[in-house]
Amino acid sequence: MGLGEALSLGSAAAWAVGVILYRRLGDVLPPLPLNFLKNLVVLALLVPTVVIAHGWLPPSMSTLDIALAVGSGFIGIAVADTLYLRALNELGAGRMGIVGNAYSPLVIVLGVLLLGERLNAWQMLGFALVTVGVLLVAKPPSRWKTEPEHSVRGALLGLLSVLLMAVAIIMVKRVLEQQPLFWVTLVRMIGAVLGMLLIASLRGELRRLVPKRPLPWRQLVTAALVGQYLAMLLWLGGYKYTDASVAAILNETSSAFIVLLAWLWLKERPTRRNLIGVTLALGGVFFMLHAGG
Repeated sequence: MGLGEALSLGSAAAWAVGVILYRRLGDVLPPLPLNFLKNLVVLALLVPTVVIAHGWLPPSMSTLDIALAVGSGFIGIAVADTLYLRALNELGAGRMGIVGNAYSPLVIVLGVLLLGERLNAWQMLGFALVTVGVLLVAKPPSRWKTEPEHSVRGALLGLLSVLLMAVAIIMVKRVLEQQPLFWVTLVRMIGAVLGMLLIASLRGELRRLVPKRPLPWRQLVTAALVGQYLAMLLWLGGYKYTDASVAAILNETSSAFIVLLAWLWLKERPTRRNLIGVTLALGGVFFMLHAGG
């Protein structure tokens, strides 16, 4: 296992913990303020990280590199993370974790189209298994008959958020390979925070970004530290040091962590369909890894 693979697995574990923490925070904070506040915390952590690692002088980044990093932050964090948190509130951590399994097939397809990567037979089989697993979990169970539109909307929002995350990481992949990791992460986060301010301004919700009521700062900082700062650095590091398809596949191991933690921590007991979906999705991950081997 190389550095990129290890970082991708570490990111999956950190992200799983973050999802559980965000699920609880979602009970007291709407998606946009939660996303904005957690990213402000991350931005505050990234500045000293960059200074310690690289000093004050920025690297020689072209205008295109900066634009791609800023755009990636806007799409992948400002927009996608806000949609993800809204879907998380509607679906719960366990189901949202499985919907997130659509991420690696999307990255692989975009990698084929935009980065010149190629799908082989094993990856196609893995793609099919992951897709079926996602559909099994995203379909509303019978006990939700009172509000099926609620769960369908959550699944669609979740899938859209995952698609945007895939687009965002593909567009910054080459920049990551050529530039210092921490600097790219910082520029990307600046794009995310500016993007959230723009979205809130256009919607007339600037005042709502920081609620007036007392905030659960301890939980918020913990979630931002583990589920965003640490998970994001490991995630981007994985893409820097290994192929996009390999990193995306290993990121899918977060689904197993999320379902387990949701069961133990949030008491979201998995249904039989959830377990079948997990099994199929992780089986798809296995075949994709086999293809990489």
